[in-house]
Amino acid sequence: MTAGDRPAAEEPRLALRRRSASAWSRRGFLTVFLPALALVLIGATALGTSGNALLPFERVITLEGKMASKRDFFEDEKVRRILLKHHIRIHITSVGSREVAIRDLDDYDFVFPSGQPAGDLITRERAEKNEFTKIYRPFVSPIVLASYREYAEVLAKEGIAEPQPASGKGEPLYYTLDMDAFLELIEKKRQWDEIGIEDFGITNTNRILAQTPDVCTANSASTYLALVAFTRRGEGSEVPETSHEAEERAHRIKPLMEQGLPHADVFRTYVSPEGKGVAPVVVAYEHQYLTYQAHYLARSKKLDLERVLLYPKSQFVTQPQFIALNKDGDRLGQLITQDPELRRRAMELGFRILDPTGEVAGDQLTEFLRETGIPVPSVDDDTRTAMPRLRLLERMISIIGDCSGEESG
Repeated sequence: MTAGDRPAAEEPRLALRRRSASAWSRRGFLTVFLPALALVLIGATALGTSGNALLPFERVITLEGKMASKRDFFEDEKVRRILLKHHIRIHITSVGSREVAIRDLDDYDFVFPSGQPAGDLITRERAEKNEFTKIYRPFVSPIVLASYREYAEVLAKEGIAEPQPASGKGEPLYYTLDMDAFLELIEKKRQWDEIGIEDFGITNTNRILAQTPDVCTANSASTYLALVAFTRRGEGSEVPETSHEAEERAHRIKPLMEQGLPHADVFRTYVSPEGKGVAPVVVAYEHQYLTYQAHYLARSKKLDLERVLLYPKSQFVTQPQFIALNKDGDRLGQLITQDPELRRRAMELGFRILDPTGEVAGDQLTEFLRETGIPVPSVDDDTRTAMPRLRLLERMISIIGDCSGEESG
């Protein structure tokens, strides 16, 4: 075959490929991946710092709890974060402390009534049924009367209240109250304007009294009942010792407690803008007031000098009982009594934390208040008064609150 007979060969072609615009090209890949990697590393660092690095890979359980005022502790964001490190979340059903004791508990892991009477109701009933029960006492808080400066000053003018020495500069936040003299004003149906409240810039023709939540459901109200019964005992014993004495004393003091706010949380009314006109004096726990002042100070860089506390001369220190109803609740009970972070946070929320023997753990709350800039109240722990036995207290509650239909044993 001659050269002229050969078939013509095609010219070779040079194929040019466009550079891929895919995100997975080298430059695109780095553009997408590096920021994502940075976010992952930042998140891992944050989790490691908080102690939660393994949380996404470990089981977190949700415990059901039932309680009243002590929900303040479990609703605190720092407490929730600490518990999450231990793989626990809390869901709270909020009711009065006595209502905790007289309602079904089958769906709960723990209950936390604010005082011993309600706790005793629960433990007694569960013991009769041979059901799991374990009690923890992590902290205490005295019963106080929360008021406003003008009302405290008019009581001081009448010789019924005495200001405690101010800690540092400024007006005192705390007053010591002559409970017997205060109850005498209530018994005589005296009005605020009759004792000179107008001299302090307020007009109030309402009767003098201390507002309480429902005595049939709230531990603070039943504790205040016991304080009133102790103070206005006449010639009787410090606490009723028989059913007859309990009934007689309940009928005697009922007029002193015949009014009260219809809802359980009177403290929220107290710290509201309309509180001064609605409830000049309310029954509360010390920790509620101290927590309020700590939050107010953090937010406003100053104390709320308008709101003050009245400390009855005879102290009633309530004994809230954390009651575990199963093994998961028991684990939580151990944590709130032993974990250093949780104990520290309880103190920061105004509670007087307890040591393993059940005594107040030193002056830790005092030191914390001084560090924070909140005045330290003067509370004489030697003036504590006793509560009536459970059966007798229940009888008094049913008479004063007309709640015999809810009486439990």
